[in-house]
Amino acid sequence: MTDKTNHPFTVAHPDRFFIDGQWVAPSTGDHVDLIDPTTEHVFMTVAAAANADMDRAVTAARAAFDTGPWPRLSAAERAGYLRRLAEALRGRTQDLAIAQSRSMGAPLAGNLEYTGYAIAFLDMYADIGEKYEWEAEVPTMIPGSRAKLVSEPVGVVAAIAPWNGPLYLILPKVAPALMAGCTVIMKPAPSTPLEALIVAECAEAVGFPAGVINVLSADNEVSNHLVLNPGVDKVAFTGSTAAGRKIASEVGSRIGRYTLELGGKSAALVLEDFDIAEAGRILGTTVSGNTGQFCTNLTRMFVPRAKQDAFVAAAITAMKSLKIGNPFDAATAIGPLANRAQFDRVTGYVTQAIEQGQRLVVGGGRPADQKVGYFFEPTLFVDVDNKSTIAREEIFGPVGCVIPYYTVDEAIAMANDSPYGLAGSVFTHDAAEAYRIARAIRTGTFSQNGLKFDFSISFGGFKQSGVGREGGREGLKAYIELKTVILDAETIVAAAA
Repeated sequence: MTDKTNHPFTVAHPDRFFIDGQWVAPSTGDHVDLIDPTTEHVFMTVAAAANADMDRAVTAARAAFDTGPWPRLSAAERAGYLRRLAEALRGRTQDLAIAQSRSMGAPLAGNLEYTGYAIAFLDMYADIGEKYEWEAEVPTMIPGSRAKLVSEPVGVVAAIAPWNGPLYLILPKVAPALMAGCTVIMKPAPSTPLEALIVAECAEAVGFPAGVINVLSADNEVSNHLVLNPGVDKVAFTGSTAAGRKIASEVGSRIGRYTLELGGKSAALVLEDFDIAEAGRILGTTVSGNTGQFCTNLTRMFVPRAKQDAFVAAAITAMKSLKIGNPFDAATAIGPLANRAQFDRVTGYVTQAIEQGQRLVVGGGRPADQKVGYFFEPTLFVDVDNKSTIAREEIFGPVGCVIPYYTVDEAIAMANDSPYGLAGSVFTHDAAEAYRIARAIRTGTFSQNGLKFDFSISFGGFKQSGVGREGGREGLKAYIELKTVILDAETIVAAAA
């Protein structure tokens, strides 16, 4: 089906699921209307899975893992499939980026960039997998024996992605899982399934063995059915801390494996030596990245009390300079929030903050010139109490808090006084102080003079920001089980011959 707008894109089978290498009809007539957050109109209808469809996908993935060729291919063979899939997806870059702009409102220019980053995960894991030592002889204390430490795939993986990064947040799960030899059920958010369906089209074109990649979209109830299915060996999830807590409880009840990348309320510490106006410009812009719908966004800004006014003035200027509007306009920096529920959520938090006495200095609602669409102005509260709701809970919108401090150690303590620990940054030119603070803040990624994170190393959170890591070698290890093999010395020698 081709979307017939001024920005067309093609999705071949929106009314089907990709299961066991085939496009199959849903077991029911359930469907989801996809709403363009810019226009608030339905632009496409897609199939929605029922429990029976999820069970069918798990059965296919289970058979492909237990008896199919995929886990038994060499690392080089699997790497070849990943590289061919990456090449096929690059040929669909425009479709992928436009689909994301239509379904969650992010500006097209940014989507094109992030689509390239996402596809690169496949090449990265092909490279890592080819170099990885899948079997290693290791010393043993048992006389007359020799031992090997063998890396084997964890099994069937449910890869569950959120709506705020439909491709960028699912391929860091799918790529290492496939490279490890796992089979995968891709479960995108019900409002953003198109990118995963395009991945399935490309997987079919590349010729992946049946059952290795399966794609279905479903609501929370049916997604929970997938999580509970004992045929799933591991759940890889990105989403809210509340949902992650539930997944951990349910999967943990059967001692299943899981990786959770959850929420954030990341802190930026501005030190005395850093130009305060420059810090205000940088952070005033950063807080609105992806319309504030990145879990890494630096939404808590700790500023020297004496410099708060100067910082706020610069931040307000930066926020007001950002063009809000149609994601297909090249000048647009901020598109709409992804959906009505998100618009209502952000509005509710802002209203609550004002009622609790927090001081609003810019933004706070829908732009006056945007009558249609889920648009929300960049918003800033100042003199914020670090214990307040607006400073502690993840808003997931373009809303920042300025929290003044007297001493750096006070700022560190307040930054750590959070249930989250995903990302953070310090603004300083003092290398020693930057490293000291980086080690003092309890967070999974910490950077200097801006928001920086690198999935080629590892990414994940402390505390309620998650369990495990995605990206780099650590991301591959998340889909591996270690097996110790101790055999008679003669057997090891014969096997190597």
